[in-house]
Amino acid sequence: MEAGLRVLLLAPLLAAFTVTAPAAAATPPAPEIERPDRPVFQPELERRTIDLAAIDSHDIEIGPYVGLLSVEDFGVNPVLGVRAAYHVTEDLFVEAATGSADTQRTSYERLSGSAQLLTDAQRRFSYYNMSVGYNILPGESFIGSRHAFNSALYLIAGIGVTTFAGSDRHTINFGFGYRLVATDWLAVHMGVRDYVFSHDLFGADKTTNNLELQLAATWFF
Repeated sequence: MEAGLRVLLLAPLLAAFTVTAPAAAATPPAPEIERPDRPVFQPELERRTIDLAAIDSHDIEIGPYVGLLSVEDFGVNPVLGVRAAYHVTEDLFVEAATGSADTQRTSYERLSGSAQLLTDAQRRFSYYNMSVGYNILPGESFIGSRHAFNSALYLIAGIGVTTFAGSDRHTINFGFGYRLVATDWLAVHMGVRDYVFSHDLFGADKTTNNLELQLAATWFF
């Protein structure tokens, strides 16, 4: 009975304390962190100025070439020629070329002394062909630290006619080349070609491979 009376007397006091107790202090907001306008670390990079040669807007290039032509059984001979190309796309082009070389005497003619298989006119090796080329590794070549040049490694193949030993002979040619665009109107080519045809100069049909090493300069139009 006495315990119940104590609870009855303490209940109003607890209620009054709960109403009049001060509210818990609110948590103060976190201070804003000032961000610097500039990054803390500022690397100083020196930018290189690179002069990049670009192909002119025209798609035709034409120019002469010189080289060495190894005619099977007739020695290695200087060759002169002219080539012209039309660039169908950035990677695909078609080319027409013509060249000629005066071949040497065969080893049989030199050893026999007086025997002569061909006349001087028949020793002239001349050809013309139409070919298709494709750039397989287009890119840039650097000379020094400030000069970059457009360049490409390309494959090429085609058909044509070779005049040799008094006859016209159907010829297949194939090879590869490297093109370096020196300025926006001038390109330098280095390449290797193989001219394949048959003849019967020694009594039986023989398929010959005639390798040519070229160095050319072409102008864009």
